[in-house]
Amino acid sequence: MITTKYVNYKKVFNLSGFHLIIISCWCTLIAVLFHVYHWDWMIIPWVPVALIGTAEAFLVGFKNNQAYDRLWEARKVWGGIVNTSRSFAAMVYAFDTNDENVGKFDLEERRKKIVHRHIAWLYAFREQSLIPAEWEHIKDEEDKIKNTDLKRNRLIRAGFSDYGRTPIFLNKYLSEEECELQSHYKNFATYLVAQQGKDINDLKNMNAISDFNQMQLQDCLTEFYTLQGQAERIKKFPLPRQFASTAFIFNIIFIMLLPLGLVSEFSKLGDWGIWASIPFCITIGWIYIIMELVGDYSENPFEGLMFDIPMLSICRTIEIDLLQMTGETELPDPITSKNGIIV
Repeated sequence: MITTKYVNYKKVFNLSGFHLIIISCWCTLIAVLFHVYHWDWMIIPWVPVALIGTAEAFLVGFKNNQAYDRLWEARKVWGGIVNTSRSFAAMVYAFDTNDENVGKFDLEERRKKIVHRHIAWLYAFREQSLIPAEWEHIKDEEDKIKNTDLKRNRLIRAGFSDYGRTPIFLNKYLSEEECELQSHYKNFATYLVAQQGKDINDLKNMNAISDFNQMQLQDCLTEFYTLQGQAERIKKFPLPRQFASTAFIFNIIFIMLLPLGLVSEFSKLGDWGIWASIPFCITIGWIYIIMELVGDYSENPFEGLMFDIPMLSICRTIEIDLLQMTGETELPDPITSKNGIIV
């Protein structure tokens, strides 16, 4: 997630620099052909270009609205995970028993195991959410075309030492037997929540908690399943490609036609007007490109780029809160932003 108040020029150029160069070359080429070689036949009236631009603006606006909805829904999902995690851990430690047959030491160990497993679930779920999907910008490293977004992901990883340490966290908070089971499950996060249900049922059977307490804790586990499913829906179901692809194609068509219509209008001012059309043409085309890129990257909030939901930071915040509830004093450091980005 970008944390600076304003996106600086370096980030903007890093995102759209290549597109800006292509637009500049195209607009300059049209002006040269019109002025030097007098290719008047290639010029078209401005009215159809303006109509296409208006239609494209509506389409890009619709796409950006949908992309923002997906991004904000993803943030609400992780906000729900924060609140429910705190409630879950608080109830685990708040529910007590007067049964003298229940050993206090054994009960404390079981509570800590449940809380630690939940922290492991957070990191396992985050790791699953970062697995690249076919339509996302992060592609396989074996892709023949060099993937700029893959380089951006590597830079982000290099800036945060805990970014790729999920296996370490799992080994820390899970038993050795549970860690070994990770390779046996395609959805390890779901398995961990299921194990939580079994341990809570064991607490009820040993009279450590009442039936009503078990029901409240089970409601939290059900909420975790719900939130996980909502995040998986965003991850595994893209913004319909017919909308995303159509907006992209129409943007290219508009930018290709833009100098053909703009040069003729500026030529009415004289020869200097033809050259003056170049910066105006570049500016208009660049604005449309930026609008397209903002929506294109925002529609995928779980792909490991600077536009993502800061899942690692959220996981660390929950981890610190839950460890304090267990009475631990050696706490990990919060994840802070670096170079205007937090993950």
